[in-house]
Formats: sequence, structure tokens, C-alpha cells
Amino acid sequence: ASLILVTLQAQQQQGKVIYERTVQMQIRIATDDGGGVQDNIMPRTRKDKFELSFANNQSLWKQMEQDEPEDDMMNNNGGGGGNVQIRMIGPGSDDIMYSNLDASRKVEQRELGTKKYIVEDSIRRMNWKLSDETKTLLGHVCRKAISQRISTRMMMNMDNGKVERKEIADTSNIIAWFTTDIPVSTGPADYQGQLPGLILEIDVNNGRSAYKAIEIITKVDIGTIKEPKGSKKLTPAE
Repeated sequence: ASLILVTLQAQQQQGKVIYERTVQMQIRIATDDGGGVQDNIMPRTRKDKFELSFANNQSLWKQMEQDEPEDDMMNNNGGGGGNVQIRMIGPGSDDIMYSNLDASRKVEQRELGTKKYIVEDSIRRMNWKLSDETKTLLGHVCRKAISQRISTRMMMNMDNGKVERKEIADTSNIIAWFTTDIPVSTGPADYQGQLPGLILEIDVNNGRSAYKAIEIITKVDIGTIKEPKGSKKLTPAE
């Protein structure tokens, strides 16, 4: 008779992940210095941090306080004595998103102006193509997955001091790196309920925006992972 010992590694089912988000922006400003209209492209990189708490197949996503407030004011002194100031406005500091992965449901608290609203929606799974390519992030072997998202985005043009906004169709090419070491179908931002493991990195359109996990914490206050409540409710379209 032989004795077989089997050691099972306990997999992490709850915890907290700190992500750094990087957004690349290009603002096109048309100016006329008397020699004809010229396009000036102003590149801008914005970085901020978010935290994802997860337990019991639920998650809570929110922005972290910045260590040093970023100066989001940009100045462009165009020809003809015109001075243009553009202030970049990020998400509200109290914006949070709660997701119930079992029910494929998410509830967001959104800060619009001086008011807070509750927005309820379902979690929609994207079509992912899994790759055999792997890499290691924070000590976890991650597998590559690729998808596309078709949506609309707001484009802003400035012509001689006049701001024009218009919606344009936008196709985003998305690369995700996820680990089945932590078999929870969650990840940054609205990438909830997508893949059979925790997403540690997301890249959209070759770095136009990206999320990268910079720390994984094994303990979490489960009581903080709860649905936001409020009387002012909006639909996603509203």
C-alpha cells in the first residue's frame, strides 16, 4: 500500500488591487495667425490610481486620492492675441461602481456637478479571443485575451476660440492580461465579469488608455463592498 499526499494551494478569492491608469490625450486646436489656419496638436498624459476590492463574487471600484493634485489647466497662446485655456475634468472623487458578478448587475454612484446619481445597468460580457501568449505580472502568470468594443465618443475641436463637440463612432482594440491564480472574474473599471480570472492589465488602442495593477493585497474589509444607495436614479442612457 502506498500513501499519496496531495497538496492543494488555496486560491485567493478576495482581496484588493491597486491599479494605475494612464491616459494619452491629443487636443487639436485650430488657430489663424494671419498666414492661414493651422492645426496645433497638444499631447497630454494623465495618470491616476484606482482600487478594486472584491469578495464573495462582488466588487467595488473607486478612484484613490491623488498624492499630489495634478494641474489640469493647459494654456495655448494662439496667434492674434487669443489665449485659450482648457481644463481637464476627471471623474468625481466620490464615483464608485459596485458589481454583483453572480447576477451580472452593476450599480454606479456618479457625481454630476453638485449632485450624485445612482445608475443601474447589467454587466455585458464582451467577445474575447484567448491567446496562448503569457507573461508574469506581480508574480502571477497571466494569459493574453483580445477583444473589440464599438461605441461612440465625444470629439472636441476648437476653431478660432469656438469649441465644437460632436459624437463619432469609436472602435477600441483591447488587450487584457488575466490570471487564473486568482479565479475571480473581475478587473479594472467596467471590465467586470469578462474572463475566468482577475485582469491585471488592460491596454486600449496601443496605450491610448491603460490600466496596470501595481499592488495586490490579500485582505479586504468585506463590509465596504456594498451597493451604493440614493434616491436620484438614472438609466445609463440618461
